[in-house]
Amino acid sequence: MLALLKNLKGDKAIWAVVALLALFSFLPVYSASTNLVYVLEKGTTVGHLVKHAMLLFLGFGIIYAVHRVPAHYFKGLSIIAMPIVLVLLAYTLTVETNIGGVRANRWIQLPFVGINFQTSTLASVVLMVWIARYLTKIKDTKITFKESLLPLWVPTALVVLLILPENFSTAAIITFMVLVLCFLGGYPLKYLLSIAGAGLVLAGMFLFVLFKTPEILPGQRAVTWKSRLESFWSPESASSDSTHQPTLAKIAIAEGGIVGKGAGKSVMKNMLSQSTSDFIFAIIVEEYGLLGGGALVFFYLLLLFRIVVVANAANRVFSKLLIIGVGLPIVFQAFINMAVVVQLFPVTGQPLPLISMGGTSIWMTCLAIGIVLSASKKETREESHEIDETNPLEILSGQL
Repeated sequence: MLALLKNLKGDKAIWAVVALLALFSFLPVYSASTNLVYVLEKGTTVGHLVKHAMLLFLGFGIIYAVHRVPAHYFKGLSIIAMPIVLVLLAYTLTVETNIGGVRANRWIQLPFVGINFQTSTLASVVLMVWIARYLTKIKDTKITFKESLLPLWVPTALVVLLILPENFSTAAIITFMVLVLCFLGGYPLKYLLSIAGAGLVLAGMFLFVLFKTPEILPGQRAVTWKSRLESFWSPESASSDSTHQPTLAKIAIAEGGIVGKGAGKSVMKNMLSQSTSDFIFAIIVEEYGLLGGGALVFFYLLLLFRIVVVANAANRVFSKLLIIGVGLPIVFQAFINMAVVVQLFPVTGQPLPLISMGGTSIWMTCLAIGIVLSASKKETREESHEIDETNPLEILSGQL
């Protein structure tokens, strides 16, 4: 164990925050899993806890393996992974699954192990690495929109458009984070403003069609989106089904008070259908109160602070952009999840990173953390820009 700890590289504070969040997750997951056992009649509480432990164990294995990879290797890996991701996203749209009562084309089943994998989570990480590579390549050079269209915006548009039909919130988050990374990476502001403006116009047109003539939109997801937006903007006129879960989440938070009811004593966990995932923050506040919820917010803010610190301290432009590109979405998703629970945002279906139950979310969050830790290392070889001519991947990375 001591030898393993000595081999941990990168920012120690990030390691500590991630470990603390993961350890804390066992308490709300064990408590909220009673909903799966006694309401949905799925498994046992111990079984769900063991499953969560195994997913986290594999997740930390991913962190350890990925953080040992030199950061500049991810340039070449993104080139290999991007076409694979696009194929997986296209294939996912042809596969309908039923996860937690939600029928959608979001998951594919991994062969042999029988685990459902949400391809959009992998796509978001790969896309951010791809964009960090491109922005590094054009750093300090004048670039026109036409020149960046094929290498930057076409891959981005393909990823977003393949995710959008079944997962609007993830597509929107990816789009926003891409614009943020491009802004921080020095991409011309006038082009970003034009893209953002065009996006707002398209979003306005989409909302108009969604509320006026939703029947012309393909698939069943449009009905869900309309219901969620109506329950957020006009809860008094929305259907009881669409406002049920957010209302229960508010009740759970109100019941928590300052110090909460105590570990495992939540009442609303048996009524919230997504108490182990989308609404787990409500269960945390109910059981640990404002102090517990505030502590969780503090640790996510601490993670954000360390991400900014290590990005600023990185010696290479690619490492800086890589840390920001894959690190910021973790914290952003966490605050989106908490904002939904307190009804600052409409329901999005985004889990709470490292806390919510679920394999894909945990693994892809761990993948992103591993990349951040890799880029935060101080490697003599990386600083000297030496290239191992016997390693094809390193040659490809060095050329790009």
